[in-house]
Amino acid sequence: MNTETKKIDWMITLVPLAIVAGLAVVFFFIPEESNAVLSQVRYFFGDTFGTYYLVIGLGILILSVFIAFSKYGNIVLGDPGEKPKYSFFSWGSMMFTCGLAADILFYSFSEWVMYATNPHIAEMGSIQEWSGVFPLFHWSFIPWAFYLVLAVAFGFMLHVRKRNRQKYSEACRPLLGKHTDGVPGRIIDLLAVFALLAGTATTFSVATPLMASIVGELFHIEISRTLITIIILLLTCFVYTYSLLHGFKGISILAKACIYLFFGLLLFVLLFGGETRYIIETGFESLGRMVQNFIGLATFTDPQRTSNFPQDWTIYYWAYWMVWCVAAPFFIGSISRGRTIRQTILGGYVFGVGSTLVSFIVLGNYSMGLQVNKVTDFIAQYNADGDLYGLIISMIKMLPCASFIMVLVLVTMVAFYATSFDSIALTASCYSYHKLEGGAQPHKMVQLMWCILLIILPIALVFSESSMNNLQSVSIVAAFPIGAVIVMIAISFIKDAKLYLTELKEKNIEL
Repeated sequence: MNTETKKIDWMITLVPLAIVAGLAVVFFFIPEESNAVLSQVRYFFGDTFGTYYLVIGLGILILSVFIAFSKYGNIVLGDPGEKPKYSFFSWGSMMFTCGLAADILFYSFSEWVMYATNPHIAEMGSIQEWSGVFPLFHWSFIPWAFYLVLAVAFGFMLHVRKRNRQKYSEACRPLLGKHTDGVPGRIIDLLAVFALLAGTATTFSVATPLMASIVGELFHIEISRTLITIIILLLTCFVYTYSLLHGFKGISILAKACIYLFFGLLLFVLLFGGETRYIIETGFESLGRMVQNFIGLATFTDPQRTSNFPQDWTIYYWAYWMVWCVAAPFFIGSISRGRTIRQTILGGYVFGVGSTLVSFIVLGNYSMGLQVNKVTDFIAQYNADGDLYGLIISMIKMLPCASFIMVLVLVTMVAFYATSFDSIALTASCYSYHKLEGGAQPHKMVQLMWCILLIILPIALVFSESSMNNLQSVSIVAAFPIGAVIVMIAISFIKDAKLYLTELKEKNIEL
């Protein structure tokens, strides 16, 4: 460990630790004031500069299509002719589970309800027509475009250029040059770490209370902030222990198990939820409406502020994906060695987007079907108490074998958390090093330190009883500077990939 400490980048490690600890203390001791300030900052970035997030999102999607079908798509992420290390299923499972944490189950069940109560749905038409469309839009092509463009950029950096600094700043080297090792590079890395912490805080704070609600329902325990904190700590201990014992191979096994659990849950709801025809027909219709109106949805800014819908949702989601881009694309790029850039992007869309769409179509339309067919009134329940976690429990209770399904949802969420948090902790640990030679992995004690650091802010947010709006604010604020860095990485990748193709041509090497 003495030798290891010499490799540590103490500035990137200690500065975020100090700031996160300070924020945690503020949220813990003065929750009302801190939430109020957070709301004001969120308004400044999300409302005043909202178009900024929308432009970057649409631009990244267009860029992903261009890269996949251009000459750059033939580049192998590795040596020319190298074969993939993982099968398509193993690769896709790890990519999907690291890119989408347990909050996909929270949002799949409940997101349509939050849209149904928004004035914008009434402006556009009916709940039946549009409440199922926006979840598909907010979780599909633009979100995965963020992941996949950066994944190929990082994969190119690691496996083709074989650079030994696994950091955001290193991906900007073709653009920044010598400044990568100076102040600009340090600022980029600090921004990346803050964004990583913000994304983790949002995810844990949103989805963990659902796990606590299920535990409370199954064992008749009163749900409290203490229970939620215990679950976060147990998850972290489990993830760290698992990572310590099994590493990348273990993540692959766990990811495949997670996929089986996940699709098992979807299949049960589809076949035995009593809404099979409605799920299939409404899902098919919503998908068509989303594709038909895609450009309009992606560029809607609500300049008259009649509903604030894009400010409350679309901008938040693009910001959410931006902050998650600090970890997930590095992991996807790492496991994509041996695949071409075209295979990585198109395979990511097939597995990542496809799996995500199926989740929202099945779980969302199951509960929406119960609503529109007047079996129960979830909207009235949500309007009465605003408790989304209790609402999801009510949805699950409408299924046969409800207790079994709650256990299945709980286990699936644990598996999602384990794979996604493992990849986050591994990526964050790499930021603590000046260099990592030859595929070396961070020391286990460094990974442990990051596991602890990553849960400090979520616990503070839980104890401050932050609203959904304030949880969204964390991501929106952190994503503002990261958006500019993502653009820099994209430009750097195109510049470096163009140079690489020229080098291969001069050496008469065919891809």
